[in-house]
Amino acid sequence: MTQKPVVFIDGEAGTTGLEIRERLAPLPVTLHSVDHAHRKDPAARKEAMQAADLVVLCLPDDASREAVEMAAELGDASPRILDASTAFRTAPGWVYGFPELEAGQAEAIAIAPCVANPGCYPTGAIALLRPLVEAGVMDAHYPVCINAISGYSGGGRSMIEAHERDGSPAFELYGLKLEHKHVPEIHQHAGLKRRPVFVPSVGHFARGMIVSIPLHLDDLNGNVSGEDLHNILEKRYAGQDHVRVLAAEPKLSAEALAGSDRMELRVHANTQNRQALLTARLDNLGKGASGAALQNIRLMLGLNAA
Repeated sequence: MTQKPVVFIDGEAGTTGLEIRERLAPLPVTLHSVDHAHRKDPAARKEAMQAADLVVLCLPDDASREAVEMAAELGDASPRILDASTAFRTAPGWVYGFPELEAGQAEAIAIAPCVANPGCYPTGAIALLRPLVEAGVMDAHYPVCINAISGYSGGGRSMIEAHERDGSPAFELYGLKLEHKHVPEIHQHAGLKRRPVFVPSVGHFARGMIVSIPLHLDDLNGNVSGEDLHNILEKRYAGQDHVRVLAAEPKLSAEALAGSDRMELRVHANTQNRQALLTARLDNLGKGASGAALQNIRLMLGLNAA
């Protein structure tokens, strides 16, 4: 009988770590854990890394960098790494863990020693923008503006506790210094030459997300229509299990895909006014976090897709 691959989740007590652990439970893997009392002990963590085939890092950025250095010290015994932080998403030598990014990306993830799991907001923005840039209809210098709303579960323990108390705000804009940590990731992996404006927000609901990008069609190349944009996206994601391109709807609920690992892309166009709105709807903890991690884990360990 083939031995089950060993997976160690460093940071399994956090929101993403707990959900990844739960999702891994029914899979043919062995989960290796560090006793809770020693979960921050470098020696215990290093020992767990040495015992693992794959280490999943669910840590803050600086802690992830330290963990990667710790793993590198193991030399030939160093495990493969899937990092869920922002630390390595634009770093040389790391494969970006968005299997639908381009042809061959899933195969690159499958053999990579180090994979950076995408951010939730960038997953939607990149999925919408990159095919248009690659098709030549959107110039890489287009002044992209991205608006997005997420459920509060993506904000960590303090935000979750705040929103689960009485009197929490129904809606908040944040990142208003326009320096959100996801911007470099979107900038690079969408293929943009001009830094996008990104305005995130959080709503008083637990899970779900909508990323929206308004466009002036006359500022695109080739006199394109909303239907043309839809067709480019539809062709790009044809046959993908986790990304679907659907018809426009009169209104969208951010919570509709809560608990799902799918992402829905749409083009909402006004032909007369030559305007369009691109939208991506996903679960911020699904395709936007632990669902994406599970997709990458399956690829890295050679497990059949669900």
